[in-house]
Amino acid sequence: MKGKIFMRRESLKVVRLFWGLFLYSLGIVLTMRANLGYSPWEVFHQGIGQHLGLTMGIANIIVALAMVLVSVLMKEHVGFGTICNMIFIGAFIDILLAAGWIPLMENFVQGIVMVVAGLGVSAVASFFYMGAGYGAGPRDSLMVVLTKRTKKPVGFCRSCLEGTILVLGWLLGGYVGIGTVISAFALGVVIQIVFTLLRFDVKTIRQESLYETCVRFKKFLQARPAS
Repeated sequence: MKGKIFMRRESLKVVRLFWGLFLYSLGIVLTMRANLGYSPWEVFHQGIGQHLGLTMGIANIIVALAMVLVSVLMKEHVGFGTICNMIFIGAFIDILLAAGWIPLMENFVQGIVMVVAGLGVSAVASFFYMGAGYGAGPRDSLMVVLTKRTKKPVGFCRSCLEGTILVLGWLLGGYVGIGTVISAFALGVVIQIVFTLLRFDVKTIRQESLYETCVRFKKFLQARPAS
C-alpha cells in the first residue's frame, strides 16, 4: 500500500514538472510570436543560434547545459528538474515553433496582449515546475552560484546576469524591442501576482538535489518485498 502511495505521489510530481516545462516553453513562444522583441534570454539564444546555425531550442539547450556545468563545477546541487529543464524546454520550443500553431502578430496592440499572455503563462508554469520540488532551473542555479561567490544580494546578481545576457544577445544580433523591456521588468511582477492568487509560497517548497532523489528511490526499491 505504501509503495502505491509513493509511486502515485512521485508520478503526480513528474507530471506536474513536465506540464510546467511545457507551459514555460509555451510562454516563451508566445512572447516570441508577439513580434515586439524577445525576452533577454531568448535574445541571447537567437544571437547564438544565428552564428552557429542552431534552432532556438537547441541554442537554449546548449546555454542551459553550460550553466549546469558551471553550477556543478562550483559545487552547487542540481536536481532531476534541473536536467529536465535543460533538455525539454528547448525541445518544446522547437516543437511549438515548427507546429506553427501560434500566429505571428502584426499589430502593436495584439503584440502587447501576446507578450502579457506569454508572461502570464510563464508565471503559471513556474508554479507547476517549482512546486514539483525536483530542483532549481539552470538559470536559478547559476544565480545562486553568483550570489554565493560575490556575496551580493540575489536580486542584484539576477539583474546583472539578465543584463549581461541581454547585451551579449543584442551584440550577437538578437531581436530586441519593447517586448524585451516588458519581459525583463514585468515577469517578476506577474509571477508575484500569480503566486499570490494561487497562494503559493516558494519558501515552503524544498528543492531536492538529484542525489537526494536517487537515494529516496533506492530506499523505496530496497524496502519493497521480494517477489
